[in-house]
Amino acid sequence: MKKCRITVVKKCFNEELAKEYGVEGFTECPFYKVGDTFITDYCKPENFCEDAWQAIQYYVYALSMECGQIYSDWVNRPGIAVNCCNDGLRPVVFKIERLDEEWDNQTDSK
Repeated sequence: MKKCRITVVKKCFNEELAKEYGVEGFTECPFYKVGDTFITDYCKPENFCEDAWQAIQYYVYALSMECGQIYSDWVNRPGIAVNCCNDGLRPVVFKIERLDEEWDNQTDSK
């Protein structure tokens, strides 16, 4: 099983929908900055948004298990997925990369 790097590549804010549906003072996602990175295997990284994890965990797991090019219909490089959280007002886009480093469950802690 390989480790994966999750990188925040973009933060979006749907101003039109936020004005209509968001609470007063609603802004872009406060949890991440573009460039934030997390290293993991198939478990949610520490300090990672639970909702975002629910949206991308399948892709992290598939890449860590070294599945083939499962994204060939939209990503042009093997070992990479680009996905976002499921927040319709302020989604965060993540790049998930399979690393060459093996996960060692004898030394890595969860």
